[in-house]
Amino acid sequence: NHSMSNESGSVILRVGFEHVVEHIRNGRVIDVETVHNLVPTEGLNHILNVALRANSPTANWYVALFEGNYTPVAGLTAATFPSSATECTAYDESNRVLWVSAAASGGIVTNSANKATFTMNATKTVYGIVMSSLLTKGGTTGVLVSAARFASSKSVYDDDLLQVTSSITMTSS
Repeated sequence: NHSMSNESGSVILRVGFEHVVEHIRNGRVIDVETVHNLVPTEGLNHILNVALRANSPTANWYVALFEGNYTPVAGLTAATFPSSATECTAYDESNRVLWVSAAASGGIVTNSANKATFTMNATKTVYGIVMSSLLTKGGTTGVLVSAARFASSKSVYDDDLLQVTSSITMTSS
């Protein structure tokens, strides 16, 4: 989560994603983890520019996995993500998985009705997820708005599913 402060130091806005990751094997949920993200500076700038400067919005957002033993930092970008975090592309879906959300309500927008699902096709250790504006696996353009490392890595095998519910919250306090 990120926050911005006014001159007196009080928080005026918090922005952050919460990702719920379900690891499913043979039709059975074997692990569920809720992880909070880092909104990279690139993502914060994009949100501000679209909301307050009339920049063009991004039509779609995509969830991607990473298999590097990597901890996201504020300077992570869409251009540096695939190599810095070692993007995992070992899943059946031909592209990064589309994030399909409902309309915002109460300062929250979520894809809980349409989880992003990865069908793994190899034995891997997955350390985290990101959200990007680019659908291409391994692609280095676009904008990165979320990066989250799991508290515990996920050891996945062929045909395991990782289902991701991602919710973004914007609140003032």
